Amino acid sequence: MSGNQANIPASIRDELDIDDGDRLRWRVEDDGTLRVSVVQQRHGTFSEFDGYDGEETTDVEAEHDTWGLP
Repeated sequence: MSGNQANIPASIRDELDIDDGDRLRWRVEDDGTLRVSVVQQRHGTFSEFDGYDGEETTDVEAEHDTWGLP
């Protein structure tokens, strides 16, 4: 992938715990200050999820909108 990568010095990567796959969110403030936030990639978020084992049921159409959001 080219054009959307930035080189970050190792000392900064170590201090901010930046790893391969993490993303940077860039924002320019009104005063021209550049702010960069690290969005860490979560690996295996659902890899150990065995599913819901409870007895509570839901009515998806009544409890969620068209896009599946609460």
